[in-house]
Amino acid sequence: MRITNKMMTNNVMYNINSNKNQLSTLENQYSTGKKIQKPSDDPIVAVRALKLRTNLSELNQYVEKNIPDALAWMDTTEGSLGVVNEILRKMNTYCNQGANDPLTAKDRDSIVTNLTELKQQIYQEGNSNYAGRYVFSGFKTDTPLVFDKECKDYTYEITEPLNGKAITTESKIVNQVELSKFDKNDPLSFDKTMPNQIQMYRMRLAYGGLDSGVTMTYTDGSKDAEGNLIPQPLTVTEKSLKDADVYQPGDDDAYFIAETGEMIFGRNVYEKLRNSEEIKVNYTKSQFSVNELRPEHYFDCTRTNADGTEVLHFEKQDQQLQYEVNFNQKLTVNTQGNEAFTHDIGRALDDIINAVNDVRETENKMDEVKKLLEDQNLTEDQRKALNQISEQLESEFTLRTDIMQAAFAGGLTDTAAMQDKVNVAMSDLGGRYNRLQLTQSRLEDQEVDFEDLLSCNEDVDLVDTIIKYNSLETLYKSSLSAASKLVQTSLLDFI
Repeated sequence: MRITNKMMTNNVMYNINSNKNQLSTLENQYSTGKKIQKPSDDPIVAVRALKLRTNLSELNQYVEKNIPDALAWMDTTEGSLGVVNEILRKMNTYCNQGANDPLTAKDRDSIVTNLTELKQQIYQEGNSNYAGRYVFSGFKTDTPLVFDKECKDYTYEITEPLNGKAITTESKIVNQVELSKFDKNDPLSFDKTMPNQIQMYRMRLAYGGLDSGVTMTYTDGSKDAEGNLIPQPLTVTEKSLKDADVYQPGDDDAYFIAETGEMIFGRNVYEKLRNSEEIKVNYTKSQFSVNELRPEHYFDCTRTNADGTEVLHFEKQDQQLQYEVNFNQKLTVNTQGNEAFTHDIGRALDDIINAVNDVRETENKMDEVKKLLEDQNLTEDQRKALNQISEQLESEFTLRTDIMQAAFAGGLTDTAAMQDKVNVAMSDLGGRYNRLQLTQSRLEDQEVDFEDLLSCNEDVDLVDTIIKYNSLETLYKSSLSAASKLVQTSLLDFI
């Protein structure tokens, strides 16, 4: 085979260009630290890099944004629940003191003042927020759990679900002494009936200060063809606290007291209701005080503006805020208000305050009678009547003191029950918090692993690249040197 100069020249040029291309590739890898500069350099490395970068981007979103945000939300919730738990512990102590210790008027006033302040603080914790979002309001993160000021802008039509267990047996004083009816000119005409204690069946609604009008249904076990419980209507009579028989219904009567938000039942009605699994009371409330819970977070209700221009319907449902904290894994970060805050504490405190006020009222009447008895100009009939009234007041004071202690005992039960509820909510939150921390730790390890994989896939070994670069640079110079010797022979050398 004849080898010509052109063939030799072409081969030399091909080798030089090949070495130069390889040297250029190594130079790019050396300067950028990456194996490829464009997908066509190595499609397998390019595809793997895209997948790894996508996974790493998702991990960064979870580890650096979602999880820290979720942990901060849960930290805020846990802090509020911890404060509520401590407040309940203090309230429990005060109620225990009121239920068991003999109290002076000053002691009672001090306890009620402290309980009232603690109640306000408990419900203020319900409005805790994180980054401007209320943490106990479910999906309604822009709506506080509790009214933070008096509200007369809305009227709520509320459907409150209850059951037979909500009916309790309570004591009430009748025939209490009314000094305003004492007539000095006819002292013996004063009613000499001794105050006495009666038992009543009461169902306490979530709110007091209600508007007129109420409807009520209950189930008695009757079912339709499809097996659903059939609601039975119950006739309810509206009463005022001014009515003498407001707490003395007939056996077949049911009373509704709008001022206090109470339902009072006669014996036969109680027997109908006490085993009912579903009682529904529909009522209206248009004025709310500071620290009252907003109905839309607790009940099915309809809210209407004061001018009637806007009507909103709310349905009570489970509202779990979930964060995506891992690939196809979501975690509930919120604790809903009804899991930790109830109406019972506020209503129990209302009972305590009313009972303390009743005892104070009786004491005031006793002091007034003592002052009247100090008058030296009293007739024999007047003094006799006042002594009789004093005996009546002593009996009334004893009965009302018993009821007051029972109210404190009820507060003791309610605070203990709410404390249990808060402890359950804190335990559930703590379990989710621990899960989130474990997920965070695992994802941080995965993030390091993915970064290592991405580096192995994309980055060059600089030491190896430098060695190859120096070796190829020597080879490239050698090819240039060989080419220079090859072209030294010219046509004149053959003549």
